[in-house]
Amino acid sequence: MWQNLSRLEIMLLKPLSALQQYAVVTANYWAFTLTDGALRMLVVFHFHELGYSTLEIAFLFLFYEFFGIITNLYGGYLGARFGLRLTLWAGTLMQVGALLMLIPVADSWPKWWSVAYVMLAQAISGVAKDLNKMSAKSAIKTVVPETPNDQNQGEKQLFKWVAILTGSKNALKGVGFFLGGILLTTIGFNAAVAVMAAALFLAFSLTLVLPAEIGRMKQTPAFSSLFSKSRGINVLSLARFFLFGARDVWFVVALPVFLQAALGWRFWEVGGFMGLWVIGYGIIQAAAPNLRRLWGKGEPPGVTAVEFWSACLTAIPALIAIALWRQVGNPGLAVVVGLAVFGVVFAMNSSIHSYMVLAYTDAESVSLNVGFYYMANAAGRLLGTVLSGGLFLVGGMQACLWASALLVGAAWLVSGRLPPPLRRSAI
Repeated sequence: MWQNLSRLEIMLLKPLSALQQYAVVTANYWAFTLTDGALRMLVVFHFHELGYSTLEIAFLFLFYEFFGIITNLYGGYLGARFGLRLTLWAGTLMQVGALLMLIPVADSWPKWWSVAYVMLAQAISGVAKDLNKMSAKSAIKTVVPETPNDQNQGEKQLFKWVAILTGSKNALKGVGFFLGGILLTTIGFNAAVAVMAAALFLAFSLTLVLPAEIGRMKQTPAFSSLFSKSRGINVLSLARFFLFGARDVWFVVALPVFLQAALGWRFWEVGGFMGLWVIGYGIIQAAAPNLRRLWGKGEPPGVTAVEFWSACLTAIPALIAIALWRQVGNPGLAVVVGLAVFGVVFAMNSSIHSYMVLAYTDAESVSLNVGFYYMANAAGRLLGTVLSGGLFLVGGMQACLWASALLVGAAWLVSGRLPPPLRRSAI
């Protein structure tokens, strides 16, 4: 039977192993992440070059973040009911459509029309990004092998796979930032989005081999299950809201504009720095299990780890703000070095968070809980994005950093109310 089939036909008919499913999902997620990071830099730089204020640029991303909130909530339900393959396909193709929409954007358009049009495209991109992310991260829980005789070993494996997916994604998002700066400099905004749309569509073809049932619940989930009833998921989601608000309040708009306008950096230099920051951040995330073992923490992380890294993170943006306020040394050096340290600590915190949400749920309801959790993540990014543009106008980079310190402090306080994860004690 197999002799008469092509290699592609065999791949489509033969069931994929858990590792193969993980590889396909990860490859698609990587390709998507490259375009998402590049698009962020393209929009910020292109519209800042046209004379848009930081607040106006922030509003370009308003729908991107707002629709991410809705998508994570309802996307988890759709994934549980129809399978994660469908939500992964929908997210990837919607991103292709959003990129194609941006091809005709012209400098001659009236400002109000440009803002409205790009906000609509960004809304589609926001839906796409969160469908894709929810699908990819939920799929890990369904493909990690069960270890009923050694539950702790299964949790270690889950932490490792989550760390690799999350870390590699963020490293590639950093490459995307750099790619966006290079593409804007070399071929311009319109050609750049066209090239990215074509590349992402090619990546979509890889996902055609995924099984339809991946992530699908055996029984149709009730609509009321959209809202998590787990204390662990609820508390962790609130902590995530503050944590990512703390990052984006300086990272989304304030930092690239500060580096370009206040320090005189060129577009490719800003894109390169932010790209290297996110690449390093992703490497630390992926290496989190190994780093914990080096420090004598061989067991999967628990509540104490979340509290510890949140407490460490709280002081860093405050110290950078003080350095800028007191004009200690070179302001550019203070920001670059300070945010590098922030990135290391934030990466450890985020990697542990990404594992904990899966530790609080089971394989069958994973997309519902992960969707709810990343709804809070998107809400935090929305808050951070709006504050990033508004606070920078009012008080510059210092105001954004002080807001970051307050938001991380709130995440730390909330983390103290986390219960132990399922089936084991906190570590």
